[in-house]
Amino acid sequence: MPTNPLLLSCLLAAATPALATPASSLNSLSETPGTTPERGASITGTVLDRSGQPVEGALVSVLNRSTVTDARGAFRLYGLPAGEATVTVTGLSINPITQTLTLENGKAHSLQLTIEESVRELAGVTVTAKATSFAPEVDGTTLTAGKKNEVVQLDKLDANLVMNSSRQVFAKVPGVTVWESDGSGQQINVATRGLSPNRSWEFNTRQNGMDISSDPFGYPEAYYNPPLEAVERIQIIRGGGSLQYGPQFGGLLNYELKRGPRDKKFQFETNNTVGNNGLVSSFNSLGGTVGKVNYYGYFQQRLGGAWRDNSEFNVRNAHANVQFQATSKLRLGAEISHLGYVIQQPGGLTDEQFNRGELRSSSRNRNWFSTPWTVPAFTADYQFSDRTRLSLKTFGLLGERNSIGFTGAVNVADAANPTTGLRANRQIDRDRYRNLGSELRLLTDYGLLGQQHTLAVGVRAFGANLRRQQQGRGDTNADFNLDLQAPRFGRKLHFRTRNYAAFAENIFRMGSRLTFTPGLRLEVIDNEGRGYLSLNADGSENRISQNSRRQVLLYGAGTEYRVTEQTSLYANYSRAFRPVTFGDLTPPATSDVIDPNLRDSNGFNAEVGYRGSWANVLTFDVDAFWLRYDDRIGTLRRAVPGGTAGQTQQFRTNIGTSVHKGLEAYVELDVIHALTGDQSLPHFDVYASSALVDARYTQLRTATLVSGGIQEGDLQNNRVEYAPKYTHRFGGTFAHRGFSATAQLTRVSEVFADANNTVAPNAAATTGRVPGYSVTDASATYRFAKRFTLRAGVNNVFNKYYFTRRAGGYPGPGLLPADGRTWFASVGLKL
Repeated sequence: MPTNPLLLSCLLAAATPALATPASSLNSLSETPGTTPERGASITGTVLDRSGQPVEGALVSVLNRSTVTDARGAFRLYGLPAGEATVTVTGLSINPITQTLTLENGKAHSLQLTIEESVRELAGVTVTAKATSFAPEVDGTTLTAGKKNEVVQLDKLDANLVMNSSRQVFAKVPGVTVWESDGSGQQINVATRGLSPNRSWEFNTRQNGMDISSDPFGYPEAYYNPPLEAVERIQIIRGGGSLQYGPQFGGLLNYELKRGPRDKKFQFETNNTVGNNGLVSSFNSLGGTVGKVNYYGYFQQRLGGAWRDNSEFNVRNAHANVQFQATSKLRLGAEISHLGYVIQQPGGLTDEQFNRGELRSSSRNRNWFSTPWTVPAFTADYQFSDRTRLSLKTFGLLGERNSIGFTGAVNVADAANPTTGLRANRQIDRDRYRNLGSELRLLTDYGLLGQQHTLAVGVRAFGANLRRQQQGRGDTNADFNLDLQAPRFGRKLHFRTRNYAAFAENIFRMGSRLTFTPGLRLEVIDNEGRGYLSLNADGSENRISQNSRRQVLLYGAGTEYRVTEQTSLYANYSRAFRPVTFGDLTPPATSDVIDPNLRDSNGFNAEVGYRGSWANVLTFDVDAFWLRYDDRIGTLRRAVPGGTAGQTQQFRTNIGTSVHKGLEAYVELDVIHALTGDQSLPHFDVYASSALVDARYTQLRTATLVSGGIQEGDLQNNRVEYAPKYTHRFGGTFAHRGFSATAQLTRVSEVFADANNTVAPNAAATTGRVPGYSVTDASATYRFAKRFTLRAGVNNVFNKYYFTRRAGGYPGPGLLPADGRTWFASVGLKL
């Protein structure tokens, strides 16, 4: 892939002051001059074990402030008050250590701390860490100051990770909308703030900081998600994350996989699960550290039948990761993830079937789906000093999307021809993805006017190639195969994307309490499409040729004010855009026309909130947001230019704007400890996670054919489809020693499946109201003898019947019901 010299030059120019800074000694405290009063102090440092290896995940506390060490054992704390302070390092299997120092305003302090492993019996320990927390100002190479963010620690959850239960995993992230239409658990469909959950495509979806979607700028659907049993934490940054990671309105959704332990040469973990409907799953991993090499790998296989008929699945996930500490400053890494599965799709239902309680039925037994997915990556991290680091990630994608099935409406029977005794030929659709990208990021702390500030800059180069073959003639059988029964596919297209980007974002610290974080991002996007849309009767091709090149400048700023040592006010504004996708550029029929001036959707995210904790018993985050989504894309009926009277065509163009505004709130209280103050007693945490959303179109032009003429309209003030007025999740967790149990109630309001806000469903069940629903889950975990873990749970305890979406095509068409009551039980062992 060609390198953009301008972008690299910008990065090197920005990095030069940082690279010229000499590395400070890691064996003693060091200070930088500064005498400006009331500017606050900062501490940076590393935590190592006795062998000199970095310790990840240790809790570092100073006064009432705390942070967690990253993969390098590094930590940062800013804006600390002057005076004597004690630095404390704690964690599971760690003997607490302390070091006292005197902090001075406007000075930076650097230190190295060495811990010793504790031999305490873990079976008697009550885990107190929260499953959901807020990221520090600097999280790895990401700046989160002034941004709404959440970090979900999956090993702290009582949740059905085997089946990737999104409504449990994201329970404490307010406002997450989940489409529950995939009984295999393979697809994670989530969104926030009234955006579409379809394959999480409004998020910039990543794994270990690298793209995993088909093409973020042409086909942003995430067909691959890692098995949640292998995920250490999920990082979520709302709209403000676009400046550092991409243009999406939803922000960043990043799955960070587990690593091998640094204090063991070998660790084996297995988790084996059974459940109803024939569920059998086995997750097995190996990891450890040998000398300078840290390694980790896993293999998971999950198979069975989902809750509905015709829902068989067989899913295999594999991953390997090796990190080599080449020198004290340079770390090299290589990893590869692979997914392979075949899933049977039961299709949709009619509303009549749903109302009769026939939710488990299916009239489609010949529909199958498969997406083999391989994501290789190489990484390099260089630590110039404890203040400056450089990170390079190079990643690829070799993936496919394959489907075969009967695509008729749900009210059309997939019946055999009475003459031939055969059913209709199925349709085959195939995509092939070949992507390559690289991102270079620099993070540095520097002194200015007696205060420490943090700069993050980066460049990106990315290329994607999609070869799409659709409307192929398949066989009349019922098994999964991709055997084409005709010489050619009815549609064959080749799409290419080239993307270059550069960003810069800086945390300016003004005193010990206030930060201001402005940022810029420049996107250069080049899309190209070639191929034929359909075949004529004589075999000739209806070809298309499309090109689009544009530059987009995004900008934004955030601010955060520390009201107390544990609470802060935050606000930010960030521009966003949604690129024109390949689907927008592909007309459904040869008579349809794409506007040659079709523009990317664009707009902004803005939010203001208050978050923090109190006395280690209360955690909260409350915010108000405003999202504007301009130049939405849709289809209008229009007269054919230069055509005869009454001749019309479908015209795809920019048709409107939506505004999403609302409130989001998360509150969690440790009831027993709040009332007694006795930390030796069991924990009973209760939480509420709620969002109120008003998402409406301020303009949405329509033009339909009525009595031979064009009738124009405007759906102004209609609600945005699939944007619930409220999403509430309430729950409680009881934890004592090695046992914990969680119960959760989810309540979601009704939504509309189309922008017309149609209430009565049509015969094909593709439009109409989606009623509100409530669903309850319960799960428990018991850890004992240091090595064993038992898990069990029941999803949808009261067997509520509900659905979350209607589909016009795949994986329907029709109404797609959510699962009724299901259960699972797991046995885990760690050696």
